[in-house]
Amino acid sequence: GTKKKAACPGLGLFYTILSAFLFSVASLFLKKIEDIHSVEVSAFRCVFQMAFVLPGLIYYKTGFLGPKGKRIFLFFRGFLGSTAMVLLYYAYQVMPLADATVITFTSPVFTSLLAWIFLKEKYSLWDLLFTLFAITGVILIARPPFLFGSHVTGIEGSYSDHLKGTIAAIASTLSAASTIVILRKVGKSVHYFLSIWYYAVIGLIGCVIALFVLNEWRLPHCGRDRVFLILIGLLGLGGQVFLTKALQIEKAGPVSIMRTMDVVFAFILQVLFLNHLPTWWTVGGALCVVASSSGTAIRKWRHSVKKAKQREI
Repeated sequence: GTKKKAACPGLGLFYTILSAFLFSVASLFLKKIEDIHSVEVSAFRCVFQMAFVLPGLIYYKTGFLGPKGKRIFLFFRGFLGSTAMVLLYYAYQVMPLADATVITFTSPVFTSLLAWIFLKEKYSLWDLLFTLFAITGVILIARPPFLFGSHVTGIEGSYSDHLKGTIAAIASTLSAASTIVILRKVGKSVHYFLSIWYYAVIGLIGCVIALFVLNEWRLPHCGRDRVFLILIGLLGLGGQVFLTKALQIEKAGPVSIMRTMDVVFAFILQVLFLNHLPTWWTVGGALCVVASSSGTAIRKWRHSVKKAKQREI
């Protein structure tokens, strides 16, 4: 018989790096867009998601609503996921790119905490230590005046905007962590495409309502911004596809660790294209957060490997 072709070693990690690069470039284009609200950018992203997922739903015959007992979970997954996207895009617009990116990488730590609260998963002293590391990293980036004094350097615009961006990034991270907990609760009973479909549809509806309430809907004035909007949608979609492919052929632990390359790319792109040098406070915060998220990923990975060995025995 014909031998099955062996998978290329390291291909999953390459996909992860490529995904991180695409997400970073998309966030750079978001910073370059002028006079367009983050909610409108999110609406365009949702349209691209729907266009990608719709053929998959038809091909796999999953339906558009999902199993009756799971619809409430899918609704909250869509609502929280789209909320996380809008808040993250707002954070990218009002604070340095690297700062916002670093804060989003506290998500694995908060996921462990929420899984302990709602799913009764184990939460050890190591997890608590990683949580404290992540909070320390966020404090170093936010630099509240009551700790660091009234004169704060190395921020974009006013400190008020920097603080709003920090709060938005933290809220985005908590929302993203909540969606992961919901997806764990749902398990494999719902197709992946259906989960993204809820995310895109509910996100689009929410964004359109918000744009009318805020009276912020406007077409970009110049061709460059319109091209950026299209590229943000395509790059975001490409990043999600490559990340999914990586998780299909590689263990979640190495993928989570390699995803920290997103932080590296954010620092590089910020310096090269936005002419904004990160402060030592940001670098220190980034090291704390990356150590925290990497430690969490390694522990989860070792735990899963241990369980797999026990099953074999």
